[in-house]
Amino acid sequence: MAIQYFWRHPLAEQVREEGRKEGLAQRREEGRIQSWREGVLSILRWRGILVPDAVRDRVNASTDLDQLETWAQRAVHATNAGELFVEE
Repeated sequence: MAIQYFWRHPLAEQVREEGRKEGLAQRREEGRIQSWREGVLSILRWRGILVPDAVRDRVNASTDLDQLETWAQRAVHATNAGELFVEE
């Protein structure tokens, strides 16, 4: 009598493959978010603008790519780090 192990079943392989794809997509998204966070803070640093811990914490807590892009655009013209959050 042959024993069928679930992890060798085609359905199990399909579920694993779907999980791998979802995991890769999630890691890509997390990588993009982290890149935008670093970009916002780098722009301020390159411009010689002091970044208080509260600003750094708020930027690093964000998971909204649109918001991070807005902050990066503001960082290009800001005279202080708090200007990132104006109009919010």
